[in-house]
Amino acid sequence: MSPSVYLVLSAILFTIGSVGVLVRRNAIVVFMSVELMLNAVNLSLITFSRINGTLDGQIMAFFVMVVAAAEVVVGLAIIMSIYRTRKSASVDDSNLLKY
Repeated sequence: MSPSVYLVLSAILFTIGSVGVLVRRNAIVVFMSVELMLNAVNLSLITFSRINGTLDGQIMAFFVMVVAAAEVVVGLAIIMSIYRTRKSASVDDSNLLKY
């Protein structure tokens, strides 16, 4: 298969993720959209790594996955804190944590 197919798929996934971040108000859906965007970036990194014949893109994709896992842990803890205090998982309620 041509690498352009993977890059087009990556662009489509990134577009879907960015629309999900901009349109949705539920924090869980926003986190899923961010994860979709990170996976699209990983796909493009691995595609460019295969084109160049090096492992640099695959190593960077591994580090992106590690950062994404840490982001999910911290993000879900914040969402649980918001949900316990406000009984809502809306992104708009995140500024209410300081009170």
